[in-house]
Amino acid sequence: MPELAEVEYVARQMRMSVLGARIAQITVAWPRTISVPDVPTFIQLLSGQVIEAIERRAKVLLIMLSNDLVLTVHRRMSGNVELLEAGAPPPRYERVRLNLTDGRAIAYSDPRKFGRMALYAGVDLPATLADFGPEPLDPEFTDEVLMKILASTPRAIKALLLDQHAIAGLGNIYADESLHAAGIHPLLPANSLSSAQIGALHAAIIKVLQLGIAHGGTTFGRHRGFYGEVGHNLEHLRVYQRTGEPCRTCGTPIVRIVVAQRGTHLCPNCQPNMHSCS
Repeated sequence: MPELAEVEYVARQMRMSVLGARIAQITVAWPRTISVPDVPTFIQLLSGQVIEAIERRAKVLLIMLSNDLVLTVHRRMSGNVELLEAGAPPPRYERVRLNLTDGRAIAYSDPRKFGRMALYAGVDLPATLADFGPEPLDPEFTDEVLMKILASTPRAIKALLLDQHAIAGLGNIYADESLHAAGIHPLLPANSLSSAQIGALHAAIIKVLQLGIAHGGTTFGRHRGFYGEVGHNLEHLRVYQRTGEPCRTCGTPIVRIVVAQRGTHLCPNCQPNMHSCS
């Protein structure tokens, strides 16, 4: 699933490519991709809209349009948002296409069909995003904010990091990478972490997300950037999906366990399963 880094990277590409573009025609090949409103209304409202800004909340891409409308794109497991030049063939598994007046098109493709697009009035958008926790790349996400989140629960720290109500945008890849960078075992209770561990985790979350964005996201399967290119963060991962390979910090073989029903990767040497003193 595309996580914060992958969605943010595409959002930044879109800001450089389609701001000011006008939507001329909409094609919906898989109606269930559209969650709000019904497809005929979706097409009617989108026609003629100008793309005024591109934002992101958690793992959701926000395309801000004229007339105070917002198109949200949640890619889920396998969705991609790509820019097609005039005359380019559609990508495989194309579900929705936004043809632009300049001849280009924005295509949404999704083989597993789990992704969703929705169109909201701007005034209604905050309510749809209200359940997300703080943004980890926001300056307001401080050590103190993280400490309050962790102090509220004895859940395993990996499970908490995956909870979008607690912290927005983290998924399996960047949770594993953050915990490794901070030297924290994924099974440690969140409220057991010392102040030093919390500070290390806070810094690690920001670092691994910024690294992922800088390298275009992590591509294992279908993730592509807005121009159809693969991300290159895979080669920079230190533990995720590296079971049995040597830790890039100490050389100990990486192991895989299951936390909150999710495959979890760690170095047993760098991330000992014990509490640290405050």
